[in-house]
Amino acid sequence: MGPSPVCGISGIVSQTVSHASHDASHDEMAVRRMNDALQHRGPDAAGLWSRAGAVLGHRRLSIIDLTPEGTQPLLNEDETVGVVVNGEIYNFAELRAGLVERGHVFRSRSDSEVVLHLYEDHGADCVAKLTGMFAFALWDAKKGRLLLARDRAGKKPLFYWPLPGGGLAFASELHALVRAFPDLPRTPDLEAIDEYLTLQYVPSPRTAFRGIFKLPAAHLAVLDRDSDLVIRRYWSKPGGAELAGSEDELAHELRELLAKAVRRRLVADVPVGAFLSGGLDSSTIVALMATQSTRPVETFSIGFPHASDSELGWARQVAARFKTNHHEAVVTPAMTDVVAETVRHHGEPFADSSAVATYYLAKMTRQHVTVALSGDGSDETLAGYTRYATAQLAHVHDALPAPLRGAYRAGLRAVVKVAAPHALGFVDHLKDGEAVRYPYIMCQFTPEEKHLLLGPAMRGASNSRVFERFERVLSESRRASRLGRLIDLDWHTYLVDDINAKVDIASMAHALEVRCPFLDTDVVEFAARLPRRMLMRRQGKHLLRAAVRGLVPPAITKRRKRGFGLPLRRWMKEDLGTLTRDVLLGQRARERGLFNQAEVERLIDAMGTERDAPDRVWTLLILELWFREFIDGPR
Repeated sequence: MGPSPVCGISGIVSQTVSHASHDASHDEMAVRRMNDALQHRGPDAAGLWSRAGAVLGHRRLSIIDLTPEGTQPLLNEDETVGVVVNGEIYNFAELRAGLVERGHVFRSRSDSEVVLHLYEDHGADCVAKLTGMFAFALWDAKKGRLLLARDRAGKKPLFYWPLPGGGLAFASELHALVRAFPDLPRTPDLEAIDEYLTLQYVPSPRTAFRGIFKLPAAHLAVLDRDSDLVIRRYWSKPGGAELAGSEDELAHELRELLAKAVRRRLVADVPVGAFLSGGLDSSTIVALMATQSTRPVETFSIGFPHASDSELGWARQVAARFKTNHHEAVVTPAMTDVVAETVRHHGEPFADSSAVATYYLAKMTRQHVTVALSGDGSDETLAGYTRYATAQLAHVHDALPAPLRGAYRAGLRAVVKVAAPHALGFVDHLKDGEAVRYPYIMCQFTPEEKHLLLGPAMRGASNSRVFERFERVLSESRRASRLGRLIDLDWHTYLVDDINAKVDIASMAHALEVRCPFLDTDVVEFAARLPRRMLMRRQGKHLLRAAVRGLVPPAITKRRKRGFGLPLRRWMKEDLGTLTRDVLLGQRARERGLFNQAEVERLIDAMGTERDAPDRVWTLLILELWFREFIDGPR
């Protein structure tokens, strides 16, 4: 008995089921189209259940409980409640035991069935009792109620579309949702696209399509037949009193929590491996796997043709240290088809170039295993980003007496202009507060750059919603330190809508399940109460480095952080230059009117000299490819 398969879910609930004009067969056909579009997420089986105005669809990737009894949708005893679940419920065994004691009868060994019986006892409040990575949809035919929910870290996605005339459609992937309704208009949300230009992704709850939304992480939604959709948060990261204890005591506790998180994620009836970049996070996971496994760990790394772009040497050191069965692949720029494929799978513009690298890594990994553990989530949990050190300069500014702040800004600007001119926007906005200056450290296009870039179709849509969103998230954080609040900001924005979205799309495109021990709820809630001094000193992730001392090789624990992505500057200039010019300067892009073509051409020409130009051009390239695929393309 163990966790259920990771997969794809979809469905429609109609609020016009009592109308004579309602045709239930249309709903079933739409759900079948979504199921077909999600086949890559679950190639092992498909299921569909229709009852009282609702249709639930499911695609299955079998991980544990490979028997037919685990096939979804799963139904309760009298078949009035059905559920489809994407993901795993890690605490299902204890929940199931309690439910059996209270008289519930289970039909399968699947953890997903726990959701059904918990709902019967607790209604929508059942979601808060679940621990794991999941997105699910539950239909209560007696009450005419739909319940949607998404896990705390947003590991598993869920999109929904309020339909004309009442009702709701939902799916695990955006492209499946929009392609299920060929007669409904697909209208780009230009305000959401403006946020994309800043962040490289469209932040929750919006999507790039007007009227289609993401259910935010740690939220549930309830739709009753005669009511509007109600969305509410069911979990928040803790704050309040910080943990006491010495560094050794807290490091020991962190290591124990991580070991337990890894152990939970090793349970499977199919082969399990690990992504290995040679960085601290993935090396920690591989080390903990090796201490708990009776067989060599299967590890997977990708690199690039130029040694300066590649981390394969570091990964090989870790693989040798733990005697793993190591696999490598070298990615070359012959990738134009893969770019288009990732655009299709995401369903909306997504310009984190590491999505392509992750796609290649998942493809290679799936040739050997069905489940892979990953080091994702450590940076947003234990303070790993180098930008936190930059942010400290602003905190020093805020702590100075008001008369000294101007001189501090002037001196810092003089230094930054020479050493890091790309950070001048951050310095120039020091006095504007955290929610404004922080995006200048990591944004793609600043407001000033967008003023030069935007064409007539976009100017009216440009807005300050990124700053407003960041202000709201910072104000909701309950952390005691400024660093802690920045970590929470990245958790609720970058982690959920970039990192987790990237890994889910890349892995499930190849029917590979990825599990992330650093996103274990016990680990996250422990880290959220750590004092600032345990998170960052000379380097970030201070306590993690202490926790794995003696386990992970010192050369790895002392490494500076390096991002996982394409050698974009080299590839955009040398290998993708012709494609980029053809797409961004062609007639279709010009007629769209989104951008000032002279500024686009200047950015393309500047890719060899300006530090951020390749990333910005990539952002524009992905957006134009999305328009061609989803807005211009045949329905």
